[in-house]
Amino acid sequence: MKLAVITDSSAYLPQDVIHHDDLFILEIPIYIDGESYVEGKNLTEAEFYQKMAASNELPKTSQPSVAELEEILAGLTAKGYTHAIGLFLSSGISGFYQNIQYLKDEFEGLTVEFPDSKITSAPLGMMAENCLKWAGEGRSFDEIVAHVQTQIDGTGAFIMVDDLDHLVKGGRLSNGAAIIGNLLSIKPILYFNDQGVIEVFEKVRTEKKAIKRLVEIVDEGITGGHFQVFIIHANVPEKAEALRQLLVADGVEGEIPFATFGGVIGTHLGDHSIAVGYIPVI
Repeated sequence: MKLAVITDSSAYLPQDVIHHDDLFILEIPIYIDGESYVEGKNLTEAEFYQKMAASNELPKTSQPSVAELEEILAGLTAKGYTHAIGLFLSSGISGFYQNIQYLKDEFEGLTVEFPDSKITSAPLGMMAENCLKWAGEGRSFDEIVAHVQTQIDGTGAFIMVDDLDHLVKGGRLSNGAAIIGNLLSIKPILYFNDQGVIEVFEKVRTEKKAIKRLVEIVDEGITGGHFQVFIIHANVPEKAEALRQLLVADGVEGEIPFATFGGVIGTHLGDHSIAVGYIPVI
């Protein structure tokens, strides 16, 4: 078996993985003040947050290109690939997953699967990276697909936003609720639900209590299992480090890596957001 792993640019991936020969990444354009950008090509994460802060409108994103995915799949057999797995941002935040299902049976000699990741960012990147690792270990395609599904089913991600205004502009919170929330110093904790949709998990008074609650949520989620815990942040490395120290003090073992929110998710969450989550280790 020769496996191709396909993902999109919303996935957070280490530099050495991005350049893996068997990894293919679909671009997700970000539009700011009428200009089109692609992170990693003509836009850095720092530049994204700077441009978003200077703009009067929220940036806009579009789906990855179905045509680009089809072109990648059409060329795989000529390169010796027998199997392909596509892991893309959650169907709960993009229609891309639904739009590509017809492609699974279009290419003779190529076995294709598109699991719904129900997530994005660091967990999505970890799933793609793991597929490459498992293929390198000689795992079968069915085993790799089953392992990915186990990770999808066991992943949790919880997000604390700094500014409620982005939730209002993104249609996830009413303006009246945001005004009250800001007056009361409410810090909503968001999460990806079982359908991969971002929803409010809890509303917590004050940032200090919200950070403490994030630690409690992780502790509850990883009890009795073997998980990789991770932290994702938007321009707040010092807050991320403080959260990591709290997790370590709470007894979380192993390395807790940092990732950063790219523009696709940062558009909806805003600057200075922070998230913590976990994914099963297989």
